[in-house]
Amino acid sequence: MQLQYWRHRVHAVAPESFAYRPIGHFRTPHKAIAGMPIQPIGALGVSGSIVLLPGFAQGLQDLDGFSHVIVLYHLHQVRGHSLMVTPFLDTQAHGIFATRSPSRPNPIGLSVLRLAGVSGCCVHVENVDVLDNTPVLDIKPYVPDFDRWDADRIGWFAGKSGQAVQHRSDTRFADAPLAEEDLPVA
Repeated sequence: MQLQYWRHRVHAVAPESFAYRPIGHFRTPHKAIAGMPIQPIGALGVSGSIVLLPGFAQGLQDLDGFSHVIVLYHLHQVRGHSLMVTPFLDTQAHGIFATRSPSRPNPIGLSVLRLAGVSGCCVHVENVDVLDNTPVLDIKPYVPDFDRWDADRIGWFAGKSGQAVQHRSDTRFADAPLAEEDLPVA
């Protein structure tokens, strides 16, 4: 049950579910989860594309004026989620919301990718760290004045985030156990 905070009172609210439809799919050289980059910094120079469904092509107008895009996508190969995970860059368990682990309650991925061009229904991108055929939920322009912040602390990533350049994925999150709230009721 979710809690809604309003005027210093806590109200119980029934959980909602949302349905999103993909606007397109990634085409990338990453055919398997094992061995693929875990962040775009580890995929420098890797090219791919986002092929939009034809009905969304008009929405690409003016996108080619940007050097980078933020892409939101559905992590379609992740099953279940865990609230405590041992992420790729550490040997200790952390709360899921303090990690970039794909084993999330809502399996939504986010990557900031270099925009190489737009042609028809196709968005050409670089530094791709996404599995081939991944459903794309949204594309937004990256605007440094809006999207870049100087971080004064990065939690447990301190001293480890630079390892993302060479670290590769394994299958630890492909078959994550179902969380208790996802189990069928007997």
